[in-house]
Amino acid sequence: MTKSLEEVNQSVATQGKKSTFRKILAFFGPAYLISVGYMDPGNWATDLAGGSQFGYALIWVLLMSNIMALLLQSLSARLGIVTQRDLAQASRETYSPFINYILYFLAEIAIAACDLAEVLGMAIGLNLLFDISLINGVLITVLDTFILLFLINKGMRKMEAFIIALVAVIGFSFVFEMIFAQPEVTKIFGGLVPSLPGEAALYIAIGIIGATVMPHNLYLHSSLVQTRKFDRSKEGIKQALKYNFMDSAIALNLAFFVNAAILILAAATFYKNGMFEVAEIQDAHKLLEPLLGTQWAPILFAVALIAAGQSSTITGTLAGQIVMEGYLNLRIQPWVRRIITRLIAIVPAVVTILYFGESVTGKLLILSQVVLSLQLGFAIIPLIHFVSDKSKMKGFHIGKVTQIAAWLIALIIVSLNGKLVFDEINGWLGASENPMIIWLTVVPITFGFLILLLYIIFKPFVTKAKNNIENHSPHLLKLNFEQTKASDKKEIAVSVDFSTADEIALNSAIELGGKEANYTLIHIVETVGAIMYGEKTDDHETSIDERLLHEYKDILTGKGFKVETKLGFGKPDKSIPMIINEGNFDVLVMGTHGHTGIKDLLFGTTVNKLRHKISIPLLIVKN
Repeated sequence: MTKSLEEVNQSVATQGKKSTFRKILAFFGPAYLISVGYMDPGNWATDLAGGSQFGYALIWVLLMSNIMALLLQSLSARLGIVTQRDLAQASRETYSPFINYILYFLAEIAIAACDLAEVLGMAIGLNLLFDISLINGVLITVLDTFILLFLINKGMRKMEAFIIALVAVIGFSFVFEMIFAQPEVTKIFGGLVPSLPGEAALYIAIGIIGATVMPHNLYLHSSLVQTRKFDRSKEGIKQALKYNFMDSAIALNLAFFVNAAILILAAATFYKNGMFEVAEIQDAHKLLEPLLGTQWAPILFAVALIAAGQSSTITGTLAGQIVMEGYLNLRIQPWVRRIITRLIAIVPAVVTILYFGESVTGKLLILSQVVLSLQLGFAIIPLIHFVSDKSKMKGFHIGKVTQIAAWLIALIIVSLNGKLVFDEINGWLGASENPMIIWLTVVPITFGFLILLLYIIFKPFVTKAKNNIENHSPHLLKLNFEQTKASDKKEIAVSVDFSTADEIALNSAIELGGKEANYTLIHIVETVGAIMYGEKTDDHETSIDERLLHEYKDILTGKGFKVETKLGFGKPDKSIPMIINEGNFDVLVMGTHGHTGIKDLLFGTTVNKLRHKISIPLLIVKN
């Protein structure tokens, strides 16, 4: 089993902090990366529509959505902290490959839909601030791929700091917007009382809930909490759960403030002046200056929009990596992963803008939220099942009251989003010149997803739970040794990755050194967590890799060889040279997988980058 976000897994230390404040601070960070998903451009569209049409009346919907999100995110964090697995990994270990492929496909669609909203938000922000056309703005968003890669290489704490800075930009922008708008405080508090002024308000309310509880955030949070290395005793896990809940509560309440500020701004400017149909972000920007009487209002609005789009796209990329690695156990180059996700979002955006014009961006944003709605149940329901399972949660399963609350939230979200999907299909049927196409395509697919949802809901209740989570580890632990002979190589390093290449590499090393040499087995943990947090990473894959490395050692020492082990973190072409140059080795032996061309682009290469960074001979053994 690979570790979730291996590059940064367990890379932030929380132990040894002298004060409680420093200990709490060490756990803070993951939820801020999660919170940006709750204030992305998709949320802006629903908040603007709600505020301009119904004034302050729907603030309570935002508050309710925030409470729902807080509970679900706390469950996601609990899964990651206790089991050291993210939601995608837990799903792969629970469901059949066929079901997992479908769940993976749905998760990818959801991430692409999120990315579509972020692409449009960034493009609109650039258009408003610098008068760059939407098409050019959409194309420019490809560049944020390199921002993400730069931040990952700088470490998780720097990425978290960057995201928090963007969140601060959004927050401060809206603080000033509130000062300019001067909303009516009594009406704000009045909006906290539940009410629905008409059927149209229900539709907007459903859109707000759908835009708030993002499925990719559940995958992301269950992985990011594993970047903290802590005492894994019962008390240590309890403390980690408590501090992560505090982190989530603060971060999500900040997201609630931003969403409420957008809705209040729309109510205090557009609704107050009888402009009830302002749903396009561009229209809102144009009207802010004449209505509020200051040129800073539209500027701050555009800056906050760019910050929201940029921060959301970074976390969306990480979620994409988690989903692919978790469901498929497939790890590709981060930049390849990012470009694939971004292209999936850019193509429909460019085609739509070229064909329909720039006036449809608001509709495209809302469509992205409808697509998200389809996937919500497929993330929420497995999560509730997992954290309710006594055997999987090792005594840290949720209680009955929390289970009832979680299922009630799932019922509300799935029902309301189901209504949203039903209404959309009805709308398409009514507007289509040839509705038979929709009856033969969209309707059967929707029913298929409904059957899948029912299967996921009821399967754990009718199937006896497994006592242990299966380890679907890709690593192979099969070694056959050849006859050895003496050599002058006394300190031999061997890079292993628990694949078929190891057997050839180890046999070649033993042929060089015989039983007189000292062998050091090196393995690099490559999850996103390990890349970002280094040796502070403490996730499932790290523990599995460490165990397998010691099994290699036991096999070799049992045959009379002198063996040590070294576990590194991050990218092999950086971590292996660091270990080699710090040691006193005569030669490094590596096996290769023999892939070339397109596979090098997808999976990366280690040998060519590594050989220039070490000062000892490198023996490359081809598999």
